[in-house]
Amino acid sequence: MKKGIHPDVREVVFKDVSCDFSFLGKSTLNSKEKITWEDGKEYPLIKVEISSASHPFFTGKQRVMDTEGRIDRFKKKYGKK
Repeated sequence: MKKGIHPDVREVVFKDVSCDFSFLGKSTLNSKEKITWEDGKEYPLIKVEISSASHPFFTGKQRVMDTEGRIDRFKKKYGKK
């Protein structure tokens, strides 16, 4: 790899502001805000609006589509007469 052309990868804390969930990860993003993590070290804080703790797919609260009704309407509209 060429030196000086790749961004620095550092450990940061991602905080989901919608449900107050935080996790430590690695990123090339940097922030002026800092937070002290559970290990006592200080890390840059990146605020996110959605994470696995608040996303409907991961929480099991996703909306179920009425696929049967959609199929019946399609057959009724375009089916053989």
